[in-house]
Amino acid sequence: MKIAAFDTSSKALTLAILEDETLLAQMTLNIKKNHSITLMPAIDFLMASLDLTPKDLDRIVVAEGPGSYTGLRIAVATAKTLAHTLNIELVGMSSLLALVPSQQEGLVVPIMDARRNNVYAGFYENAKAVFPEAHLSFDEVLEKVKDAEQVTFVGEVGAFVEQIQEHLPQASYQETLPNAANLALWAWDKEAASLHDFVPNYLKRVEAEENWLKTHQESSDSYIQRL
Repeated sequence: MKIAAFDTSSKALTLAILEDETLLAQMTLNIKKNHSITLMPAIDFLMASLDLTPKDLDRIVVAEGPGSYTGLRIAVATAKTLAHTLNIELVGMSSLLALVPSQQEGLVVPIMDARRNNVYAGFYENAKAVFPEAHLSFDEVLEKVKDAEQVTFVGEVGAFVEQIQEHLPQASYQETLPNAANLALWAWDKEAASLHDFVPNYLKRVEAEENWLKTHQESSDSYIQRL
């Protein structure tokens, strides 16, 4: 089985091509670029480098969220288009899980900076969720993991190092970039998604919708329907 996996949920773009569980090629760009411009050329480049064509692919694995609203829409739209056009499987995986290094012991907490001391956070042991992923204040994250024997924070940890050192001095932390190859491997046993029903997992409403709901009662007549 040949797999293309990618993640554009943050500033970084990561892309990998695998055959079964063997990594054939991988690319990561950690620069501020418009993913809508760089994603397809990156896919074309890696495929051509391997003397493969899109018709050789059997599965698409995409980071479905949380993360940048624009980045997630780009990734999901690209993944759905490829899966539909090629008539192949589409599997969605957490963008937070893409931040988790392989062979990590104990409780691993991948975080993405959501501004104002808030984060998107996951809580994993052996790639299995211990708590649901959520949009939380970092204080809430620290409270959730305070009793863990071994905890490692990964992902966008830079802005939170002082708080980790102050409240959980026994914890480890490691700045990590999303890894598309790991994402594909985590997805190995996951069933394919329904193309029609597949949507990004934002975990949090867009700010414009939250502001709209402050003055409107939430109902089937939603902000999106209004717009």
